Amino acid sequence: MRMIMLVLLLCSTLRAQAQGAAPKREFRGVWVATVANIDYPAKPGVNSIALKEQWRQLLALYKSAGLNAVIVQVRPAGDALYPSSLVPWSRFLTGKQGLGPEDPDFDPLAFMIAETHASGMEFHAWFNPYRATTDLDTASLAPGHIFYRNRDWIIRYGSRLYFNPALPAVRAHITDVVGEVVDRYPIDAVHIDDYFYPYKIQGEVFPDSLDFSKFGRAYASIHDWRRSNVDALIERLSNRIKQSKPHVQFGVSPFGVWRNQAQDPLRGSATKAGMTCYDDLYADILKWTSQGWVDYVVPQLYWHIGFELADFKTLLQWWEQNHHGRLLYVGHGVYKAGTNAEPAWQRPTEIPTQLGLVRQAESVRGSVYFSSTSLVNNTLGVRDSIRQQYHTPALLPLAPYAAQLKAHHPPRLTRPKVKDSMPFIRWRPSLKDMKSPPRYYVIYRFAGTGIGDFDDARNIVGVSAWSSAAKTFKFVDETAIPDNSYTYCVVAVNGAHAESQPSMAKTYYAGRYGVFRKGYP
Repeated sequence: MRMIMLVLLLCSTLRAQAQGAAPKREFRGVWVATVANIDYPAKPGVNSIALKEQWRQLLALYKSAGLNAVIVQVRPAGDALYPSSLVPWSRFLTGKQGLGPEDPDFDPLAFMIAETHASGMEFHAWFNPYRATTDLDTASLAPGHIFYRNRDWIIRYGSRLYFNPALPAVRAHITDVVGEVVDRYPIDAVHIDDYFYPYKIQGEVFPDSLDFSKFGRAYASIHDWRRSNVDALIERLSNRIKQSKPHVQFGVSPFGVWRNQAQDPLRGSATKAGMTCYDDLYADILKWTSQGWVDYVVPQLYWHIGFELADFKTLLQWWEQNHHGRLLYVGHGVYKAGTNAEPAWQRPTEIPTQLGLVRQAESVRGSVYFSSTSLVNNTLGVRDSIRQQYHTPALLPLAPYAAQLKAHHPPRLTRPKVKDSMPFIRWRPSLKDMKSPPRYYVIYRFAGTGIGDFDDARNIVGVSAWSSAAKTFKFVDETAIPDNSYTYCVVAVNGAHAESQPSMAKTYYAGRYGVFRKGYP
């Protein structure tokens, strides 16, 4: 009975929230973890057909939930999910480190990016910079692993091996690894998660005192020196990415608490977290945002609303005040829904309520969910609740470099046709855009015979990815209601998600016979 009441409450809440207009621009992302096969692939394998099919199925699920971006872990632990001259193939892909797919021509990363873009979604390449292994089993490492090539770069802490953040050579290597992907693949962003210096282990000291005596003489404390090491990597990565491809964004997803007020009364948050970004992971995210080294930040706010030590709402407000104008998204811990013992996580309304708070926050531009498996399993209806919130499509937020890119020209909308009694919309790219084609198209539909509000997301009826193979692009409006008139426009969108002027409008009468009116300028 209790579960029935909770489900009824969820449905009532979702219906009420879904009636409101969703934002036209909103980042709707999901983390796809490959380490330990958390999300993808479900199990290691060398068969390219199976790897492709699983990725397509995941994309279809994300699309059905209303998402528009994926953040995929391409470097789990000193390895790669793509052919690299610097690091070996990941064992989480094929089952054995250094072993690639059986089809030598199959590049998993190239395939995932192409399929993601064809689905009209962004692809962010997620790197774990410092983790060298997930355990101490060095015998299973490929000969090309850094452990064998440059063992002096490696440091042991707890039950894992890490790249030593103190070494300039390590920073250069990590930058080269990221740069290789930026140069070779059409990714939309480089993404770094919260693993900088390792999460502290009680009773164990990170073994870098000799490095501090060698490199840290200019710093007042070993803590300041450690932060400077991470700062140096972030700045170097930022410069490398922008020098190669200025349009590729650089994002970071830090632990949700920068500092508590007890540690920093002026700038800390009203929290009592047992660890913080600044003091324990040595990640001074506020410096990175204020210096403009990162384009976006996704704090991992994996706590429920009202949690005494780290309240979701309190932290949401703190990050709103401290992101220094960088794009701000919120990371949600959907993996806790229905599985965490806290009563709040047993309520199906927790995530929808968090999304409501995010949308009320003026400077927050979207959400990211950890992780994919939680959405696939749909525990406590979490995917359903997200789908209800994302009941209209959303364009991605304008990239920071949007003003530097020219907008495309309006596409040429042709005479609509009828397909299975539904409006069949067709358009051709502007001839002026053929050398530098749009990233995707957005189809707007307005009730009646006139043009309506292009800023209202409810008027977006579809998004169609660019395809070099298509001379004419097509869209069937399966949501059109018979015996109604609709007016359609199409806009071209560039890589920064800026729209062109709309095409000439075409009006269609959704009846038994297609009655078309003259286009509107």
